[in-house]
Amino acid sequence: MTHPRISVIVPALNESKLLPRMLAQFTPALVDAFGLEIVVSDGGSLDGSLEYAREHAHLVVANVPYVKQTISAGRNAGAARANGDVFVFLNADTLLQDPERFFRRIAEEIERPGTVAVTCAVRVYPEEERFSDKAFHGFYNWFFYMMNCVGMGMGRGECHVMTRKVFRNVEGYANRIAAGEDYDMFRRLERLGFIHFLRDVVVFESPRRYRRFGYARVTASWFLNFLSVFFLRRSILSEWKPVR
Repeated sequence: MTHPRISVIVPALNESKLLPRMLAQFTPALVDAFGLEIVVSDGGSLDGSLEYAREHAHLVVANVPYVKQTISAGRNAGAARANGDVFVFLNADTLLQDPERFFRRIAEEIERPGTVAVTCAVRVYPEEERFSDKAFHGFYNWFFYMMNCVGMGMGRGECHVMTRKVFRNVEGYANRIAAGEDYDMFRRLERLGFIHFLRDVVVFESPRRYRRFGYARVTASWFLNFLSVFFLRRSILSEWKPVR
């Protein structure tokens, strides 16, 4: 392919159930329209995810020989091989509400003077959404938007957008941080300029973690890791256990 404008970087580990649907949204027409490069950074999958990615992504970064890695390390490995001028970090379960509008809006916002990063609203898959999901994500979307408005960078891990130059300036994600790496990244980004939180752009995620642990436990984990990253620049958890 010609030199891509945007590299979509997807860390994945044993995501055979959701990765096909995730990658299917990047149609040939969408790839051509926005100059996309789809990069899957595999963490050592044993369920066929790696083989599927090799057939449906432009570039696959395999964790060979297998070394246990954080999601930060997976993102960094993908970014190290990516060729685009803009990096879009999505999770393997992330779906875009309107893919064409998503890329059009982030392309507009990332070019604004003073902008260093872009993020957006997150909800759970519409077909699985409950009232508790609407309330929880509605609050956090508003809260993150307000925090960015006052200059305290915040962004959910489901969607991070920045230029290659900015990514290199902040030296990527902190490999050692197993949870709260998104806050650590945005905390460093905010020192360089403005972070745009696009309230009118939505991405969806699987509710699997909330169903397994409940919102109270997830919120407590987020808060403890936020405090640890804020004061110590490390996470409370040594591992962010996957839910599949």
